[in-house]
Amino acid sequence: MPPGPDPNSQYRLGPDSLPQDGVPKGEIRGPYTLRSTVFPDTLHTFWVYVPAQYDPAVPTALMVYQDGQAFKYEDGDLRAQNVMDNLIYRREIPVMIGVFINPGRTADQPEPTPQNWGDGTTNRAEEYNTPDDKYARVITEELMPVLYREYNISRDPEMHGIGGSSSGAIAAFAVAWERPNAFRKVLSNVGSFVNIRGGYVYPERVLASEKKPLRVFLCDGRNDNRGFRNDVYDETRDWFLQNVRLMKALTQKGYDVNYTWGMNLHGQKFGGAIMPEMMRWLWRDGPVSTDVKDWVERAFRPSAAKKN
Repeated sequence: MPPGPDPNSQYRLGPDSLPQDGVPKGEIRGPYTLRSTVFPDTLHTFWVYVPAQYDPAVPTALMVYQDGQAFKYEDGDLRAQNVMDNLIYRREIPVMIGVFINPGRTADQPEPTPQNWGDGTTNRAEEYNTPDDKYARVITEELMPVLYREYNISRDPEMHGIGGSSSGAIAAFAVAWERPNAFRKVLSNVGSFVNIRGGYVYPERVLASEKKPLRVFLCDGRNDNRGFRNDVYDETRDWFLQNVRLMKALTQKGYDVNYTWGMNLHGQKFGGAIMPEMMRWLWRDGPVSTDVKDWVERAFRPSAAKKN
C-alpha cells in the first residue's frame, strides 16, 4: 500500500447509479438455471433485467454481466440495473435487456454471493480465467438460445455487449474475442489479464491476429494487485501492467478502445463510480433523430404500453 489515504477513498457512486424519482424501474426476473454441456455437471444461475421500456415487438439490445450476483447487488459497488434504468430513460443508451449470470457450479457447491464470488468453491477459475473458447460457448451456444426464445433480442452483434469485473472481465473479453459475430462491445473493470491460467497472453494475440470488430473499455487502478508474492515480483501477475499492455496492443492494432486508470485497489470502487460513463461510451452510436419536431426523441423514454 502506498503512503497516505486509502486508494479507494475518493470513489463514490453518483446519481446515475442510484434510483431516481420519476425514472421507470426495470424488472429483474429469476433466478433461472442454465445447465451446461460445455462444462458437464455445472449449473449457471442467471437473472434477466427487463427495462420498463421493453416492447416485445421491437428488437432490443443486450448486455451480459459475468458474476451477475455482484453486478445486480442492490447495496453493492456496481448496481447495473440502476445505471440502465437511468440511462435508458434519458436516451443515453438504447433500450436493452440485461443478463446477470453467475459462474458455473455443481449441484453440491454453494451459489456465489457478494461476499464470496466463487473462487475455490465453484467453476469460476476454470471458466473465466482460461484463455480459450469454452466459456464463449456457454454464452453463445447455451445462454443465447434461451434468451432468443423468451425475448425479442436483436440478432445484430453490434447490439450485443458483455462485461465483467476481475476474472469476469477477462471472461467477457474472451467471449467477444472468440465470438465477434455474437458480441462486439466489452466492459472490463480490473480485468484479470494475468497468469492465473495464462490470461496474460492476450496482448500478443491481439498483435498477431487480424483486427476484429470490437469496442473495448478498460479501467484499472495503479494499486490493483501488482505482482508481488513473497516479496518476489512477477510481471505476469501484475494486474495494472497487464491491463496497460492490453490497452497498448489494442491501440496499436487500431481498435475502438477507451481506457482510464485510477488509484484504486482490486475491486469495484472505481469501476462502479464510472460505470455510467463506460456504458455511455460503449453504446454511443445508437440511432438518433435531429428532427426539431420529433417530440418523441426530445422526451424522456416512457414505459412501454402494456399489452392486454
